[in-house]
Amino acid sequence: MKNQCCVETIWEFDIRHIYCFPLFLAAIPAGFPSPADDYIDRKLDLNELLIRHPAATFFVRVAGDSMVGAGIHSGDILVVDRALPAEHNRVVIAAVNGELTVKRLSKQNGKLYLLPENDGFEPIEVTNEMQFEIWGVVAHVVHSL
Repeated sequence: MKNQCCVETIWEFDIRHIYCFPLFLAAIPAGFPSPADDYIDRKLDLNELLIRHPAATFFVRVAGDSMVGAGIHSGDILVVDRALPAEHNRVVIAAVNGELTVKRLSKQNGKLYLLPENDGFEPIEVTNEMQFEIWGVVAHVVHSL
């Protein structure tokens, strides 16, 4: 699986750390500026926002650019949830012949595929001859601008 989008680093979710940040009540428009409201609605816990199933969640760092069309870039951190069902059209972390990769899961005409989201890469058809296992479903992407 050369030049594919693969997993570079894996982290387990550590529930011991809770970080809460201010959440402003007003939404920020992406168009024309508007007057800002000067109050905070509540504290936002990023664990609450990003983690639905703590015991089934892990994080991975991406290496490669086969998923840029899905907004996943090399160096991004993915929040992966093993409790979510690996359904058609979901982005998953899969082990293929011992190598981890991130791809969109596709079921077409009775066959299973791992689809890249970059035209420079070929789909991977999952066959019975392959060692194949889905590790989890990508729930969120964290990257810097």
